[in-house]
Amino acid sequence: MLLDEKIWTGNIFIGGEWKPGRGDAYDVVEPATGDVLGRIGRATPEDVDEAARRAAEAQKSWAATPHPARAAVLRRAARLWTEHAEEISRWNVREVGAIPPMAGFALHVAEQECYEAAGLPSRPYGELLPSEEPRLSMSRRVPAGVVAVIAPFNVPIILAIRSVAPALALGNAVLLKPDPRTAVTGGVTLARIFEEAGLPEGVLQMLPGAADVGEALVTHPLVRVISFTGSTAAGRRVGALAGQHLKRAHLELGGNSALVVLDDADVGAAVDAAAFGSWFHQGQICMTTGRHLVHERIYDEFVARLAAKAEALPVGDPNRETVVLGPIIDAGQRDKIHSVVTRSGERGARVAAGGRYEDLFYSPTVLADVADDTPAFTEEIFGPVAPVLRFRDTEEAVRLATASEYGLSLGIVTRDVMRGLALADQIPTGIVHINDQTVSDEANSPFGGVSASGTGSRFGGAAANVEAFTETRWVTVRDKPPAYPF
Repeated sequence: MLLDEKIWTGNIFIGGEWKPGRGDAYDVVEPATGDVLGRIGRATPEDVDEAARRAAEAQKSWAATPHPARAAVLRRAARLWTEHAEEISRWNVREVGAIPPMAGFALHVAEQECYEAAGLPSRPYGELLPSEEPRLSMSRRVPAGVVAVIAPFNVPIILAIRSVAPALALGNAVLLKPDPRTAVTGGVTLARIFEEAGLPEGVLQMLPGAADVGEALVTHPLVRVISFTGSTAAGRRVGALAGQHLKRAHLELGGNSALVVLDDADVGAAVDAAAFGSWFHQGQICMTTGRHLVHERIYDEFVARLAAKAEALPVGDPNRETVVLGPIIDAGQRDKIHSVVTRSGERGARVAAGGRYEDLFYSPTVLADVADDTPAFTEEIFGPVAPVLRFRDTEEAVRLATASEYGLSLGIVTRDVMRGLALADQIPTGIVHINDQTVSDEANSPFGGVSASGTGSRFGGAAANVEAFTETRWVTVRDKPPAYPF
């Protein structure tokens, strides 16, 4: 077994060893049932210091490893995701609350991320530059050194591997901090995959922990790059702290993505897309469709059909039932979702479907008659809630779509593709999908948002990965030193 509990129970992963962290071990809890699935070690800032020193030492020889050997490790890692798919998926379903199709999608992306990363070591790593001096002038891409990857709870495999794999492939060492709530799926799994793939000891460390561990990672002098995925509030703190220490921080943050349904849209197809965009993985995705902007001509039909679909979708324990929505990660997150729904109702929104919960199971919810100052419109919900607003014309659609601090993903549904593209040009986002909803991810594509959604496309795609995890060095070569006037 890849995730044999005898290996990782009560442990963290430092220097190629599974050993207790300096913090107290804690229970791994299944959100659907409250059952304890195991125990895992907790890291402290002292563990971060040890891990960073071990990583910095291991990185030197890893960076010097010939590129075919580094690529081979990534290819072996890719195959291991498939070989252990059943076991990893089971943990994803139970620890994260993912339905099986979501768990399968995460494994597919993880495999592809590793295969894509395997192509990075053999890419050209520089270019020749013209020089007015009699010398050879060039720029070279060199590994950044030690990279910290801080990943969230919601899609832990994808949101960790998309930074871990390319950073390793490009010759860096990585300190991975998974969210403590999903540290087996998003931490132990990656450490074991690369351990089995033959990654040298010390090149990847796995450190579950609280905010003090994250702060220690950002501020440690041996860490040069931080790759952070999480809330905008936390990302602002990470970015500010990294800036104080003159480090690069690549931030993929929150979203409140809009789906614009134009008057010529096929309403049935638009509703199907909208339902998936808002309710897939219980809405716990940064790209979740958070605002449905629908032309007034088809608004009532859209709301009625979306509400009917919501009432028909089964909600429950994805490990024991065939459901479309599983549990919210914990009670705190559930209560935040319900607070937005309740406050929006107080501001005039109508609950057309849902708006209720049992334990951690929140029903898919449709809010109609939403205004642009309603909490469900202005706030990121991160739950299975679909607020629907009407608009009169394209100008109002643009105003509503841009009336948000976020700029991650945008969906537009229309029979006129060129009209959709022209509309998209007026709405700043990092991702645009014409005739689709807002949630999508492919390993070879650039990913990231603008404004409060992050610092741009630094996650995914070869060019973005090279820029994210290497430094540019200017190198000149002469056949002999020049003569100087003094």
